Amino acid sequence: MEKFSISDQKFHLGFCPSSSSMDLNDPSTVSETSGQSPPSLAYSFSYCRTSSDASAFSDPTTDDTSFCTEPSPAIPARKCKLTAGDKADDQDAMDSETEMMKERFAKLLLGEDMSGSGKGVCTAVTISNTITNLYATVFGQNLKLEPLPAEKKAMWKREMACLLSVCDYILEFFTESQTLDDGTTMEVLNRRQRSDIYLNLPALEKLDMMLLDILDSFHDTEFWYAEKGSMSSNSNSNRSKSASFRRLSLQKEEKWWLPVPCIPSCGLSEKARKQLRNNREFANQIHKAAMAINSTILAEMDIPESYIDTLPKSGKTSIGDTMYRYMYSADKFSPNHLLDCLNIGSEHDALELADRIEASMYTWRRKACLSHSKSSWELVKDLMAEGDKGDKNTILAERAESLLLSLKQRFPELSQTTLDTSKIQYNRDVGQAVLESYSRVLEGLAFNVVAWIEDVLFADRSL
Repeated sequence: MEKFSISDQKFHLGFCPSSSSMDLNDPSTVSETSGQSPPSLAYSFSYCRTSSDASAFSDPTTDDTSFCTEPSPAIPARKCKLTAGDKADDQDAMDSETEMMKERFAKLLLGEDMSGSGKGVCTAVTISNTITNLYATVFGQNLKLEPLPAEKKAMWKREMACLLSVCDYILEFFTESQTLDDGTTMEVLNRRQRSDIYLNLPALEKLDMMLLDILDSFHDTEFWYAEKGSMSSNSNSNRSKSASFRRLSLQKEEKWWLPVPCIPSCGLSEKARKQLRNNREFANQIHKAAMAINSTILAEMDIPESYIDTLPKSGKTSIGDTMYRYMYSADKFSPNHLLDCLNIGSEHDALELADRIEASMYTWRRKACLSHSKSSWELVKDLMAEGDKGDKNTILAERAESLLLSLKQRFPELSQTTLDTSKIQYNRDVGQAVLESYSRVLEGLAFNVVAWIEDVLFADRSL
């Protein structure tokens, strides 16, 4: 099949990868996710996966702030008495933290609208923005394989524990049988944590802990980092200043701000290489798990009416004649073969193609739904499970879905599609907002860890 341009066609954890994350360390990709209507800066919403400019809880310029406190570790009692000055300092600290909590709680209630006019975003979007910005505050400057500073780790744990606590009160009712003392069996109504939160939140907290453990394991390494343009190493004071080393500029020009890994002239030891490979595989599995959870939550979110209104009348119009002919006429459809024939020159082209494929997929699903005399858009999911496999629109929708999945696997750093950002922007479910944003930031962190490890291994191989 001949090549043609996109523009011409204007682990072991057992999870499957879906959409991927962006590089949060790239300032050009920082986005706002706090908005309701695109024309307003306060309500703008872009395609970035893990960062936003406005935060209701975390100030990017402050490292020692927190939304709530956890009990401190037990400290041996001192035999000296506190002076009046010490008591005053403690009281000032408590007053300062109380005022901080009041301010952040007010921002949450106001939906980030400080005018109080009721034009703020909903609670779900506010919490999503808060988790996103907390991640940017804590991990945004962490560009190396090294333990997270203690104060930032404590801040991350404190504020995430407070933000996630809302999930403890998101419940669902269910019936269960209960046997009375006289042997009579009756059904009673009980309540429990909502099933999607009960299944996914503990898994995400476990992935969070494992990623922090991976970073903590790089406390005494054989490699170090130098700022680009500097040939001196200052990361470890116990390393001789005259030690010979070789460093490689692995980053592209558009990522000039990233530090460069430096390797001793003799290379890394076999033990260090083994540790790096094991951590890379571990972080890669965490990345896949977080992606799978994020993809599942996004799939469960309602499709906004604003997105449905923008769907083309024909899926063929969206993807172009050439792609349509191949998808429609091929007896054995191969999404990878079709992608090989496309001239995808950059991630921007890949994102544009993903938007077009996704729009055509939902157009075909909608037509298949109408052809089955189902008037409600809510029945599209039922059609996906029970639809006529011989229906042309159903077949095209399935092939478009497989093509979209292959495209996302081929471009793991692909930003969120228009549909994904639209779902997050108009989502009103607080539980889904917490799970989606939490999985998204963990996905981004895991991806960064894998990339940093690969940079060090590449530098070692290049000696």
